[in-house]
Amino acid sequence: MSHPISIPQRNLGPFQVSALAFGCMNVCHAYGASPTTEAAVRLLQEALDAGVTHFDTAALYGFGESERLVGRALKSRRDQFVLASKGGMAGVTGEDGVTRRVIDGRPEAVRRNCEDSLRRLGLDVIDLYYLHRWDKSVPIEDTVGEMSRLVERGHVRTVGLSEVSAATLRKAHAVHPIAALQTEYSLWTRNPEIAVLDACRELGVAFVAFSPLGRGFLSGKIGGAEVAAFDAKDIRRSMPRFTAEHYAANEKLLPAYQALAREAGCTPAQLALAWLLQKSEHIIPLFGTTSLDHTLENLGAAQVKLSADLVARLEDLINQKTVMGGRYNEQNNREVDTEVF
Repeated sequence: MSHPISIPQRNLGPFQVSALAFGCMNVCHAYGASPTTEAAVRLLQEALDAGVTHFDTAALYGFGESERLVGRALKSRRDQFVLASKGGMAGVTGEDGVTRRVIDGRPEAVRRNCEDSLRRLGLDVIDLYYLHRWDKSVPIEDTVGEMSRLVERGHVRTVGLSEVSAATLRKAHAVHPIAALQTEYSLWTRNPEIAVLDACRELGVAFVAFSPLGRGFLSGKIGGAEVAAFDAKDIRRSMPRFTAEHYAANEKLLPAYQALAREAGCTPAQLALAWLLQKSEHIIPLFGTTSLDHTLENLGAAQVKLSADLVARLEDLINQKTVMGGRYNEQNNREVDTEVF
């Protein structure tokens, strides 16, 4: 059992949670071979032991497997953590027996997704329920209206949005208070700085930053050889920044980045997380890993303090102008509603 680490607390709607959150996608899919069920359950329990009090899952992850793992690992300690899950994008099995990812924001679909999630989790209520993707064929007001009814029925406590723009956030917030907005944000993905970070601050919405380590890039632990050897099912294979050409260019940023980490007295992963933690009190970095060692390393970022000069050099080194390739391919770009540079 890990000893709890001293982690600052941040506001997430009505909740106080650890300033660093644990993302539960990696425990069942996305980045190649998944851990065994026993190893995944043990990792989730160890993260809670170490001081993490905010866990984030979704109906989509492993087509429900992540939620089943979270329920199995943590439901006996339900009063010790805040749980987030997501609907509006889930696996749907067709007549051919194949399960495919479907974005569906119709009220009846969101209601069904939530009920399915509760069943897999083995719980009565989800603390924070996100719309995983806005279905652009359905007005955001209609989808969030149904999510507000989930609150009224006691199925969820608060409502969140994922990968939406400031304008969409404002429309949704006018229907029902939005507790959190979740979007990719890191040194190499700065799009939230266009508008949505400020909108969250203005509205009192927590900003949950997923992929804060640039899907592994900012950990300094994956070079071109590792990228070339990605598992066939690794989702990074479809991401432009990880093509051979773009990654070769991006990799050239790492020596100077690693030197800044040494100057700060921390690991490259901790540098990326500390940068986010210092940006604003309303930002909660959400990391994912299959390793307890990496979990403990990441949590150590809460103790790292960066000078203004080092932050300026860091932001000069890695930003939207120095990173090659988009964060998503064309299909994924069409599915999100985020601002772009």
